Amino acid sequence: MKRLLFGFTFFLILMSSLQSEAQDSKWKRFRQLEGPERRWVITHLFKAKRAFRISMEALHLADSLAQDTILDGDLHDGQVDAFRHAYWMARLTQTIGWRAAKSLGKAHEKSNYKQFKKGLRKEENALPDKPSSDMDFYNNDTGIQIGLNYPHLPTDSLQQLVIEKIRNGDLIILKKDKQGHYLDKNGNPIDTTQYRRWETPKCLVPSNFERP
Repeated sequence: MKRLLFGFTFFLILMSSLQSEAQDSKWKRFRQLEGPERRWVITHLFKAKRAFRISMEALHLADSLAQDTILDGDLHDGQVDAFRHAYWMARLTQTIGWRAAKSLGKAHEKSNYKQFKKGLRKEENALPDKPSSDMDFYNNDTGIQIGLNYPHLPTDSLQQLVIEKIRNGDLIILKKDKQGHYLDKNGNPIDTTQYRRWETPKCLVPSNFERP
């Protein structure tokens, strides 16, 4: 019980620190985390603040890339989404170690599954699903390996390395056409609004897949 109270006290201190030092939008985003990610914070008290900062860094970089032509501009299951996960895990591995990075990635995907169970839709009006989760896990693992291979690589060089790997097809994305419609393995459009199950016919492809 004392250990639990000790951890909870530090959790409150951490939250106060984040609230005072971060912008309101960042604090609001953190408060919206699901249980698995919040539990990760409690069990990684001295790494959580750095992890939060890197998470925001990865999100902001992805938002910038979505406005550029370097990648496909797709934040939802496209190249920019793959970049976000791989870069996020690479930076976390460099900063807090691969085990803590991997466990945070798992907590994030568990949160996505909880959102699916609650019926909470993403911005593109689609439920989280297994193909999207499989994509994230794969790109997370690739990012961890990049962080292990290049523990001291500067952030600018790390960004370029992840982009290069995307162009080489070393990450994975979900198959879509040029209009952004999801495609099944036969290239047929999928009406994502019709699916209410975790398994869907979305198709994983290499990150250098050229959209038809």
